[in-house]
Amino acid sequence: MKAKIICTFLIVNFITLNMFAQDPVLKSVFNGKNLKGWVAPENNIWWSVENGILRAKSGPDKKGSILWTDKEYTDFVIETDFRYDEGTVDTGIFLRNDKEQIQMGISGSLKRDMTGSPYIVGKKYPVEAQNVKEILKPNDWNTIKVIAIAGYYEVWLNNKHVMSYTSDSYVKTGPIGLQLHPNTEMTASFRNIKIGKM
Repeated sequence: MKAKIICTFLIVNFITLNMFAQDPVLKSVFNGKNLKGWVAPENNIWWSVENGILRAKSGPDKKGSILWTDKEYTDFVIETDFRYDEGTVDTGIFLRNDKEQIQMGISGSLKRDMTGSPYIVGKKYPVEAQNVKEILKPNDWNTIKVIAIAGYYEVWLNNKHVMSYTSDSYVKTGPIGLQLHPNTEMTASFRNIKIGKM
């Protein structure tokens, strides 16, 4: 079993090195006008577009919501600018399903900023992104880039590498989602959302 895990790790890293040698073409998946290209939740009151900015805002019942891409992805890179506008922010980017995500903002459970860290259902935060406090600009726009190759995840914040993690419970193919966390008052904004296939 250990040999299989090591072999898988080596293969993933070999693939990763070859993938990184070729920069994928990033294409905009947000037109700045409406939610075209995304699957809005039924009776949507949480997601809106104004002045080229995608906003996620809690409703009166503090119900959570996920805005999914209308396309599915296997190996990909997603890059977006983001800003936390108000409230306790516990959002993230879901990777092909709602069980694995890259956290963005203050963790509701840990009460500290876990931006760039993976949150895996059943494992919580298996690793923590590094130097986030020094890198993030409070109350301003920041940029996050996430690369997902099989279960291998890499994260950059404002062009600085902060996290690597290999998941053994990843889903091979699925949509990418942006999260509005339930049971909290929060507002988050996104712009310049781009995705490239690896």
